[in-house]
Amino acid sequence: METQHNPTIEHQNVPINHRGLHDFLYSSDDEHTAIEVSITPELTNNGTKIIDLAAWCTSPQNAKIAGVYAVLDAEHCTQYIGYSRNVLLSLNGHVTQNGERKCTFVRVQVFKFPKRQEMEDLRDAWIAELESTPPGNASESGMWASTVGEAAKAIMSEVQRQAYEEKKLKLRKVMADTTLSKVICELFIKLRICFLLLQ
Repeated sequence: METQHNPTIEHQNVPINHRGLHDFLYSSDDEHTAIEVSITPELTNNGTKIIDLAAWCTSPQNAKIAGVYAVLDAEHCTQYIGYSRNVLLSLNGHVTQNGERKCTFVRVQVFKFPKRQEMEDLRDAWIAELESTPPGNASESGMWASTVGEAAKAIMSEVQRQAYEEKKLKLRKVMADTTLSKVICELFIKLRICFLLLQ
């Protein structure tokens, strides 16, 4: 038990032997604190309204929310229905990959406590409501679902990319990822060979 200062509630029950790992994983406040969100009526994320995508993306309340979303083109035809733990990042990736003409409007249902199965079920229900499957969920799926991660990384700022890589490294270390040690070993061998060749 600490005597010098009282740690915050989140840190009080961490066993002493685990403090190093805990501090490594939760070293910054933004990784451990909740974000207060206020909803403006015109950009409500209740899944029923179709909203201008650019307006939805610029609203600060949508910075980091999970949910199911439908992307519509300029003619209000649904192009893709998906789900994400960071809808804003996914939408920005879609716009980068497919352009503003195909990504003009959005319909979003927010999940305060996201569960994959619930989001998949809602996505499937939205697809079933339509007369035909959206192209992004069928014939053009390669331009939507499989490229979201790469498109999202492409639009990240340098600071966001660095934070993303740091979190990824933290997770690999915590999971005792054996490929991480293999990568380091391979890198060491390559450096050793280069050093020997230069002599």
